[in-house]
Amino acid sequence: MHNGRKKKPRRKISITWILLGTLGIFTVLMLGSLWLLQTVYLDSFYQRIKQNEIETAMENVSDAISDSDLDAVLEQLAEDYEICSLIADETGTEIMGAEASFSCVIHRWDPRLLYTYMEQADSGETVSEILDHDWNQRWLKEKTLTDGNKDNTGGIEPMRPDKPNRLDGMPNVEDTRKILMVRKVTTQAGESRYIFLNSMISPVDATVHTLKIQLIYVSVIMLVVAFLLAVLISSLVAKPIIRLNRAAKQLGGRDFDVQFDSHEYREVSELSETLNHAAVELGKAERLQRELLANVSHDLRTPLTMIMGYAEVMRDLPGENSPENIQVIIDESNRLTRLVNDMLDISKIQSGVANIEKKIYNLTGSIGIVIDRYAKMMENEGYTIRFEYDCPAYVEADEFKIYQVIYNLVSNAVNYTGADRTVLVKQRVQDGIVHVSVIDSGAGIPEEELENVWERYYKIDKTHRRAIMGTGLGLSIVQGVLKLHGAAYGVESEIGKGSCFWFELPTVARPDEGAEGGIEDGD
Repeated sequence: MHNGRKKKPRRKISITWILLGTLGIFTVLMLGSLWLLQTVYLDSFYQRIKQNEIETAMENVSDAISDSDLDAVLEQLAEDYEICSLIADETGTEIMGAEASFSCVIHRWDPRLLYTYMEQADSGETVSEILDHDWNQRWLKEKTLTDGNKDNTGGIEPMRPDKPNRLDGMPNVEDTRKILMVRKVTTQAGESRYIFLNSMISPVDATVHTLKIQLIYVSVIMLVVAFLLAVLISSLVAKPIIRLNRAAKQLGGRDFDVQFDSHEYREVSELSETLNHAAVELGKAERLQRELLANVSHDLRTPLTMIMGYAEVMRDLPGENSPENIQVIIDESNRLTRLVNDMLDISKIQSGVANIEKKIYNLTGSIGIVIDRYAKMMENEGYTIRFEYDCPAYVEADEFKIYQVIYNLVSNAVNYTGADRTVLVKQRVQDGIVHVSVIDSGAGIPEEELENVWERYYKIDKTHRRAIMGTGLGLSIVQGVLKLHGAAYGVESEIGKGSCFWFELPTVARPDEGAEGGIEDGD
């Protein structure tokens, strides 16, 4: 059962702690990898490297077994890789070889030990073996037991009788591990040769101990550095975000003059610019909303007041029920109807539910109908509306909505034309495009205000006055309809010389029938 208590939101983690934790985990993983590679697996890696070296060396020697420069190959291996080599014939006699250092045990082996590995290589497979530190002693004991020799030395001299003891005064190399590789090959002359390669694996215990001590110091240093870096990076990243958050809260409090000025790095700079643009647009929307409410309320109140006033006069005063008073009520009712209709049109366009029904029709004829209708309405006001065109133009568009565009542009021109009360409508066709312009002789619009004239109830002088015709929403409807058609449009103006509102549509071929069709009278 729901107890009605709201679940307390979980507190979010600060970006400082996220960065600190991330960098800390990365540092620990990196140090852990170093510890494993440099201590636990160092011996395995080192042994594998030496194994690869001696395998490669065996292939090189096998390929050069019949070459005259074989001895140079062996000397090169001894010098570059510290690999000892011995080439023996079928009797175990050394033909040639190279000693890398005093650890070259194959050059002082007992011949019987050579024979042991030669027998293993006779199978055709390469013999590879890791000799640990007591391999020679074990082999001597095995031979002693096999041969039945009971004296203290086992009766076997591990040194080759023809080799001097070069180890006098040197470290005990028998305490180190060695890699041994033996292979039987055949020369181009058909003679069998046995290749012995031997390389010492240096003990790494002392190296590992040294590395452990070094890694302890490195670990401490890296953890401290990681902590300092995390604090520094989090400070660099978090501070501009904190400033943006603080400014965004001001914006949420309807302070549209707030400035986002964080420019530490590109993403924050771009976000600052976006928020600044949003603040400007929200401020503009706020101002337009206030103006809209004021203007709509004014436009609604005025006709309603007049309708109510005239209706009360006609009710209360004898003889005031005249056609003139009734016409005022009708006119004001029509004004209210136009205002409501225009507001509905704006709402549909902005919500994206307005549809256009295109058909081919005579645009020139449609403009002519608008001019004739306006001329009849304004004939008593002294307005002159001229229409100039070069040839009839046919377009594929929504006939009624383009009619609204022309009607609203003419209405706007009538409201703002100059003392001569003249409005000029021009139509020109060029390169498959019909250009329609509506020109007035009014005061003109400042250049910095041209982009704003399409806003609802936008006024240059911010002083609301009741339009002679229209509702104040006409240009906003014009913009929405032309955008639906994908048409080009614009406004040009010069202070003291009037304004020119224009739009363009692509022309089409004249249809076979209905060419002279246009909108019927009536809205």
